[in-house]
Amino acid sequence: MLVTGATGRIGRAVVDQLTEAGVPVRALVRRSESAATLPAGVDVVTGDLTVPESLDAALIGVSTVFLVWTAPPPTAAAVIDRLAAEAQRVVYLSAPHRTPHPFFQQPNPMAALHAEIERLIAATGLESTIIRPGMFASNALFWWAASIRDDGLVRWPYGAAETAPVDDRDVAAVIARTLYEDGHAGGDYVLTGPESLSQAEQVAIISAVLGRPVTFEEVSPDDFRRQAPEALHSAANMLLAAWQATMGQPAYVTSAVSDQLGRPARTFRQWVTDHATAFSAPPQPAS
Repeated sequence: MLVTGATGRIGRAVVDQLTEAGVPVRALVRRSESAATLPAGVDVVTGDLTVPESLDAALIGVSTVFLVWTAPPPTAAAVIDRLAAEAQRVVYLSAPHRTPHPFFQQPNPMAALHAEIERLIAATGLESTIIRPGMFASNALFWWAASIRDDGLVRWPYGAAETAPVDDRDVAAVIARTLYEDGHAGGDYVLTGPESLSQAEQVAIISAVLGRPVTFEEVSPDDFRRQAPEALHSAANMLLAAWQATMGQPAYVTSAVSDQLGRPARTFRQWVTDHATAFSAPPQPAS
């Protein structure tokens, strides 16, 4: 099995899950040095989605591909054609852009790209499984951890907007199952956490787990645009539109994680408990 994006947030977790299950894994990386931390026994190959011909060696003998699209759109058609020429099935990490909930129906260039790649996959006749995670619980690290460590204050818009954060590990576990188990061809799974939580409630959960005050301070959309973490600058308007659209109604929640794994999906509190040290202030040097 070929895993693209093998050193990324989800791809690396999928590699770990497959390795633990005893499934032979080939990991596609752009730079060989980035694979130094991958598990022993993983077959590492270099390739780049922006250079479709660079994938040819990686695809030799591969039956199933986990595709994470991490490149600009122009080479998508050529890449999908190459996958179809060698593999029998692709598991694609997409988004819930087909979900009839206002949070997922706002204009979003990434959703348009996902829809196009899904169309390309279908056009080749490849067997496919589409994985559609909602908001990741780990977004809390990228969005809030630094300010929580610094001063215990989260300045954020739309505190009452509700999402259903899904644990990255649950997403990876479902993906791994769909890769090595039969019966998932044609599957289309929207993955969410088990509960609808406002953004302010999520911050309150972090505070409770840490056992110290963390304050949520509502800010205006304009203030958010000015102060947003650099990683969010390009997505700020899309996120603001999505949060505004969902005000006054609960998040979209599915049972897909528990259906596929045979156990409950991890809660946001469980995720925070397991990552609490990331929100804690670093130790002060001795004076």
